[in-house]
Formats: sequence, C-alpha cells, structure tokens
Amino acid sequence: MALSKAIKPVSFLLRECSETLAVRTNCLAFGPKYARYSVSTARPLINWTPVTTHTDGNFTSQPVRFYARAARKKQEFPSQLQDLPPSMLKLEYAAVPLAQTTSDVVKKLISLELASHGEKLRLKEEQLISKVQRDKNDRTSTEVKVAVLTARIRNYQEHLQKHPKDKANKRRMLMSIDRRKKKLKFLRRTRYDAFEKVCQELGIAYTFPPDYYRRVTKRWLAKKALCIKIFKEAQRKRAERRNKVKQAASQAKIEPSGAPPPETQETAV
Repeated sequence: MALSKAIKPVSFLLRECSETLAVRTNCLAFGPKYARYSVSTARPLINWTPVTTHTDGNFTSQPVRFYARAARKKQEFPSQLQDLPPSMLKLEYAAVPLAQTTSDVVKKLISLELASHGEKLRLKEEQLISKVQRDKNDRTSTEVKVAVLTARIRNYQEHLQKHPKDKANKRRMLMSIDRRKKKLKFLRRTRYDAFEKVCQELGIAYTFPPDYYRRVTKRWLAKKALCIKIFKEAQRKRAERRNKVKQAASQAKIEPSGAPPPETQETAV
C-alpha cells in the first residue's frame, strides 16, 4: 500500500516530463522561437532559450540573462566654452605684447588649444564679468559675484549631463543656485536697473520665489486652525480685560468729588 502511494507521484512526474518533451519537439519543428512555450500556460518562458539537441537526443535549456539592452541616445548639452576659439591666448598671456610675435610652437603652448578646462573656465568668467562690472577695477560688486556664480552653475550643469550620479557636484550646483538667487533678490530690491542689465547680459531667466515653501498636509492644516483659534480666544480675553479696566476708570470719574468717604459718613451718624 505504501509502495503504491510512492509510485503514483513518480509516474505522474514521468508523464509530465514526456508530454513536455513531446510538445517542445513539435514546437522545434516550426522554428527555434516556438520552443520557449510551456505546456500549461502556452506563454513564452522568459528565462529559457530555444531548445537545442545533442547527439544523444537529450534536450538542454540554458537561462537567459538579457544583458543586451538598447542604448539610449544621450541628449547633447551645449557647452558654454564652445565660443572660445583655440587660437585665443590664455588669461595670463593676453596682455603680453611679446606673445603675438613668438613662434608657432610657443603660441600653441600659451593658447587655449592645449589649455585645461579650469583655464578655459576662468577665461569665460572674465568674459561674463566684463559684461556686468561697474568699472574696470570692480571685482567685489553684486553683479560680478552673480557673473562668477553663473559661469560655475553652467559648468556644473554640463558635468551632470555626462555624469548624472555625481551627487557631490549636484549639491554644489544647488548651493550656487541658492546663493545666486539671494544676490539677485537683493539686487532687484536695491538697484532694479542693474538687475535688469545683469539678467539680460548673462541670459538669466529670473522667476519669483513662492510665498511659502512648506508642503501643505492635513496635519499642518489642523494645527494651523487650532493655533488660529487659540490666538482669537486670547485676543477676546484681552479685549474683555481692557473693557473692564475702562469701565472701572469711567465709574471712578463719574463719582462726585465732594462726597465724603464712607467711613466719615458712618462716624457722623
């Protein structure tokens, strides 16, 4: 009796395996892509490859990991350093008259053709500063600081387009954006004509900050309503106390000044 109970599951498994093998053999005759289908669901098995046969007639299936994936085409971000020609001299050699008469090899060394990214960025900062500075010696005004921050922010944006997971540079970019917002806000409040000139020369689109930054939730709304209710109740109690003080003062003024006090009246009686 126990042996028959043990044989039944084994026979069931053998029958299932034979049916699966027959179905896969028939599907293989129509093409390798039909060999992925199972018997019960009749749907493609994602983790199986087309069935292959060996010389001994056994079938083998290998798991597929799907490593090949269509590459996404990255959007090209325009660089702010594109307008700098390679023949332009570096910042420290631009005012040297001898640099124009040197040989081609020396010119190549002191030009932007072999310059680093930092040297090009400093030259771009100087170009933006020259557009907004008040005079030639101005290096500390709000307009100059906004120009320097603008060049750095655009440099961070270009870097994050190529390396989107660089969290440190993303944090620096957000901090620079906040600093520039504060300086633009101050400049707009104090010197509006300079603010308009800075935004126009540097290509900055200024947007007004929202009145309130906090996220509105049900809990916050309930707490705010409770605070308003408590404030109104406190204001009402203060008004009642003021009215009582005013009434007491007015009653004291109404009483006749020549009337004797109550103690003197009792003694007279």
